[in-house]
Amino acid sequence: MDAKLLDILVCPLCKSPLVYQKTAKELICKADRLAFRIEDNIPVMLADEARKLTAEEVAAL
Repeated sequence: MDAKLLDILVCPLCKSPLVYQKTAKELICKADRLAFRIEDNIPVMLADEARKLTAEEVAAL
């Protein structure tokens, strides 16, 4: 994932900064408890395709 791209990407819903999870290939929004997948180095920033995180997953970040 390009570092410059990570610096400018924000959550499409609340505009919060995102946390990059390299091993899971996801961008995480802690505020909305959503994980946006990354396919072929392209983030899929669609809210309806985001994975909902459990409270335990958010706490582990």
